[in-house]
Amino acid sequence: MKNIGDTLRALRESKGLLLREVGAELSLDPTLLSKIERNDRMPTKEQVNALSEFYEDKKNEVVIAWLSDKLVYEVQDEDLGLIAMKVAEKKIEYLKTQKS
Repeated sequence: MKNIGDTLRALRESKGLLLREVGAELSLDPTLLSKIERNDRMPTKEQVNALSEFYEDKKNEVVIAWLSDKLVYEVQDEDLGLIAMKVAEKKIEYLKTQKS
């Protein structure tokens, strides 16, 4: 499964862009972008928003990869992590019905 770093690298490479070109466009340090693409660093929400706007045709893919990585990071070492995620999914579905 692709994580946020793999997703961003694939998108950048599919457009034939260099790290420095993406960095210049978004005012982000290319070294930081490299760390994110190598999964050495998790991007902030603001960085994900900027990157998802930059790769606008794959905006949802970027956000989903980031959110799923965050969830996995939080529960991967928990014995009940998967069960907790299923409960959380039900809670989210319930909360959506309450907003309607």
